[in-house]
Amino acid sequence: PTVLGVILLTFILFNVVGGDLAAIALGKKVSLQTLENFDEQRGLNKPLFFGTRAKSRAYEDLDLSAGAGRWRNWSNAVYSAEAGTVTLQPNASINPLAFELGAEDEFIWTLSFRGEGTLAGEPLSSTDWKSTKVRFNGGDAGFQTLENTLEIQKLKLRRVNRNPFDSQLTFYIRQLLRGDMGYSEGFKQPVAKLLRDGVLPSLSLTIPIFIIGLVVSISLSLVCAYFRDAFIDRFLVIFSVALMSINYLVFIVAGQYFLAYKNGWFPVWGYESVKYLFLPVLIGVISGLGSNIRFYRTIMLDEMYKDYVRTAFAKGVSKPRVLFVHVLKNAMIPIITNVVIAIPFLYTGSLLLESFFGIPGLGYLSINAILSADIDVVRAIVLIGALLFVVSNLLTDICYAAADPRVKLK
Repeated sequence: PTVLGVILLTFILFNVVGGDLAAIALGKKVSLQTLENFDEQRGLNKPLFFGTRAKSRAYEDLDLSAGAGRWRNWSNAVYSAEAGTVTLQPNASINPLAFELGAEDEFIWTLSFRGEGTLAGEPLSSTDWKSTKVRFNGGDAGFQTLENTLEIQKLKLRRVNRNPFDSQLTFYIRQLLRGDMGYSEGFKQPVAKLLRDGVLPSLSLTIPIFIIGLVVSISLSLVCAYFRDAFIDRFLVIFSVALMSINYLVFIVAGQYFLAYKNGWFPVWGYESVKYLFLPVLIGVISGLGSNIRFYRTIMLDEMYKDYVRTAFAKGVSKPRVLFVHVLKNAMIPIITNVVIAIPFLYTGSLLLESFFGIPGLGYLSINAILSADIDVVRAIVLIGALLFVVSNLLTDICYAAADPRVKLK
């Protein structure tokens, strides 16, 4: 249920709240036909959740009291702003669509009119204002008049959706079940291929940072607990606060300038071999040490004042054994929580490190996708990150049962 909720929330964020995805991805200067093709490929020309009608970009809903719209393009159609109508002159032939409709698709014109003429081959005749609907299959969707005029107040076009359950949501779910993440307009490649190409560079950067940072921070936090209130403990606390106070970008710029550019110890940019990862991994570990040491130190010190620790000391157990056997084991629950929840972020990569060091991972891909409004790429990364977060929470609960005998897995 949580996964389904994540999928639904992702759909709502992009398809409902996100606005016109085609215009965001392609820009507003492209033709309506191009926008319609984008909608067709991604199922955006269907109802959102349920329904038998959907809009088409071939004709924008128009209440002529608000303006003439596309009707200004014809000399044989006279617009009256005062009456809020368009009058088609005798012997007029007008097709108001922006492009031709597919002959296999079915559409409905809904209009308010007065006078005589035809619409999509259907006769229209009324001396008073009348609302009607005209159903037709693609092809000719235009107006024609003979000796008389035809006045129009309102006009809108709808695509007929024969299956009410064939919606944007079901299209999106079917797409996910096929493993289809969409198509990147920026890179002109399937999104699934971009993710496969980017996940290895991301993991080659984030996994070393994660493992080295975890081992070093837990080790230093145990040192702090062992030398409680001694010089080394106070020094590590001050050191941690200093690291937390420095902006992440400072570490990156300083590392690139002093360690790579000035001294030439590391490459500045690229992803050609393992040595290109040394500097970003070093920066990632150092920048994260401050918060990690303080977090794990607090956990260790909380355990140090519990009854089982005092009992162990009273029995003559040495301080190193109490720390590394008893305290560390009982501190595993918060450690597991912090560690497992960080796993989804290994997949999504490090946005800043990958961008500054030219590592073609998912973080670098994400920034480019956001800057170029590549909707399918952004949506896929958001969805996969959310799903991994759900799986990680489940994995956390399972690890609780493995680490603490008091927790039963039922």
